[in-house]
Amino acid sequence: MSFRFIHAADIHLDSPLRGLARRGELAGAFLEASRKALENLVQAAIDAKVRFVVIAGDVYDGDWKDYATGQFFVREMGRLHRENIRVFLIRGNHDADSVISRSLTLPPNVYSFSVRTVETETIEDLRVALHGRGFANRHVPENVALSYPTARSGYFNIGVLHTSLTGRDGHDVYAPCSVEDLRVAGYDYWALGHIHSREVVSEDPTIVFPGNLQGRHARETGPKGATLVTVTDGRIESLEALTLDAARFEAIEIDASGMSEPAALLAEARRVIALARDGAEGRPLALRLTLSGETALHDYLSVQAEQVREEMQALAWEAGSDVLIEKVRDKTTSRSGSARLSTLLGFDAILADIAADPAFRAEMAKTLGDLRARTPGDALALIDTEGTDPEALADAVIGTATEAILAGLGHVGSEGEGTR
Repeated sequence: MSFRFIHAADIHLDSPLRGLARRGELAGAFLEASRKALENLVQAAIDAKVRFVVIAGDVYDGDWKDYATGQFFVREMGRLHRENIRVFLIRGNHDADSVISRSLTLPPNVYSFSVRTVETETIEDLRVALHGRGFANRHVPENVALSYPTARSGYFNIGVLHTSLTGRDGHDVYAPCSVEDLRVAGYDYWALGHIHSREVVSEDPTIVFPGNLQGRHARETGPKGATLVTVTDGRIESLEALTLDAARFEAIEIDASGMSEPAALLAEARRVIALARDGAEGRPLALRLTLSGETALHDYLSVQAEQVREEMQALAWEAGSDVLIEKVRDKTTSRSGSARLSTLLGFDAILADIAADPAFRAEMAKTLGDLRARTPGDALALIDTEGTDPEALADAVIGTATEAILAGLGHVGSEGEGTR
């Protein structure tokens, strides 16, 4: 007997995409991207004739602004219901019961696991047993994996869990556990959620993060989607990464080393922007460009930052009407002193040590999180942030402060050389 199922997670339906609020008409394609990605997931399930879909948490991004978000999810689950495709989901930290204040009746094909205890649901004709538990709180510090029952004999066993495992960069610790904690249950497949990068953690047993369905900001780059699993005679035959995102974020570094004329930089930018657009395969593309290297253009880039941004966007329009320059970051150093000055004074090492200090980062994240919580939603929409979590905001603030300090040293170094 053979069957297929899709494992998805971290849909974050109607997530407010950061950094694009003031970017005009094309930004609208990104604002609708999470909905389009969910439509793509449902269509992929129908096309692949899967028997069921597993969603390992974070269907939503938080409390709904209105019922439209929930209605959209119900509509898409209804499409699967009409195709006799079942759905098994758990609630993650972003859509914990304590957050969602509204609710709508889901179609009968959708089963939502309890938030109080681990439950087991079976699909008897496939001899599949699914074990899962959702969460009622946004913060779960305990190892929930240890409460999952051992594998049910004679069934293909799937564990569904929203977890950070032993930790991943850019993600809060959530229901932490180890691979060994999962292995002892004896399951055939662990369908995990919470981490937004696709990762096959283990092949024995098979443990997978499918990544989020749609990138939400410039730190979530590259193809996004879900995992299609084929099972034959009780064993996993294949895993296939499905690309289902409706819009794409990419980050590209342009090395300006040795360049002395703006025309050379623009020529290189034209080339890499065109390549990135081709890689997006027709999707709207938001590009973050980082200019790096020791270059004679450093002072020009610092003084003419706004013009450089506009030039880059002009090149993006040249590549295609669906390419948006999300940000241009200048990390170049001057060939005539700024790099030597910052190194000589020891500021490079000092700033790196401060930025890496866990206590400093934790305090920064707490302060920014508190500030964000007290800021009206309309005002937040006008702020260009890296993401919605305090850790991402801390990264952005620390990075911007570091750039400003080193840029200031660069101007001091240039002025000093000019007076010799």
